[in-house]
Amino acid sequence: MNHQQPPHKDEFYERICNILNAAQIGVVRTVNTAQVLSHWLIGQEIIEEEQQGRQRAEYGESLLKILAQKLGNDYGKGFSYANLKLMRQFYLSFPQLLTPSQKGYAVRSLFPNAEILTSSSLDNWQPGQIHPNLSWTHYRIVMRVENLQSRAFYQIEALKNNWSSRELERQINSLLFERLAKSTDKQGLMELATQGQIIQKPADVFKDPFVIEFLGMPESPRLVESDLENALIDNLQTFLLELGKGFAFVKRQERITLDGDHFYIDLVFYHSILKCYILIDLKVGKLTHSDLGQIQLYVNYYDRERLTTGDNPTLGLILCSDKNDAVVKYTLGAEQQQIFASRYQLYLPTEAELRSQLCQAQFNLSQD
Repeated sequence: MNHQQPPHKDEFYERICNILNAAQIGVVRTVNTAQVLSHWLIGQEIIEEEQQGRQRAEYGESLLKILAQKLGNDYGKGFSYANLKLMRQFYLSFPQLLTPSQKGYAVRSLFPNAEILTSSSLDNWQPGQIHPNLSWTHYRIVMRVENLQSRAFYQIEALKNNWSSRELERQINSLLFERLAKSTDKQGLMELATQGQIIQKPADVFKDPFVIEFLGMPESPRLVESDLENALIDNLQTFLLELGKGFAFVKRQERITLDGDHFYIDLVFYHSILKCYILIDLKVGKLTHSDLGQIQLYVNYYDRERLTTGDNPTLGLILCSDKNDAVVKYTLGAEQQQIFASRYQLYLPTEAELRSQLCQAQFNLSQD
């Protein structure tokens, strides 16, 4: 049986060459935007060529293999069969990357009119559209996320927080969206997908669990709080990324003295959005009610002795390796809004493990 083979020299190939030639001219202000645009347009051309009555799988595979060989000869590396499949998937994953008016330009007029694409403002931008601060690597990483709400969230957060591609990949792998969304309703999920993380109240800044696998410390019953604290300080930049937006480090092991008795607060932060101090106590074992009482003492002290004009009430967070949610609930009481307890994990859990934890947390919330 003879299968129809893609032509070696045709209008299809010439259209792709026009895209690459326009990108190489440098008429787009940034290399990243030119690369994203050209890869999306190539993906579009591939899809449209495949859909012209030639939807058989063997035709598509042959098309990509011949195209990879020809582009490799004419333009060098970067156009392998695997990369062309990525470009094809890129177009399918982001079909609205360009607005209808932008699509209306011919290839050679699209790039010179790309000033609309190079503004860093988020005012008129929507997830799924092109943005100059999202590189080809960013898009490659985020298009692995199948859930559309989650995919939109990561695009917004990458832009708001200026995440590198490595930081974006870590946040996706640690299921940041799911950790933030576990206790929200449908409206909360929609807000995450359309606005990203919005911090309006204390509960918005704390995740459960916190994933601190970057310390390189094994799970061990011999681990002590001082080792954990030293490791967090040594990796402060990454720890701040995991804590989230708004955290500024203030002090470690701050001593407070009450009638001759000395107490030490492990870590002190200030939150620039909530306008308040956040005191963190580290616990390597299972959380107890006395641990909650201790952090409450620290919070009360800060509220009375350290707040200045403009500061909101202090927040306390216990990071522990294990906790009983019922103990937390009945120790703090239903009205407690200043003390929080979250688990930490010293390894990056599998997606199944983390989803299982989140489902259990959601079940516990539903029983309240």
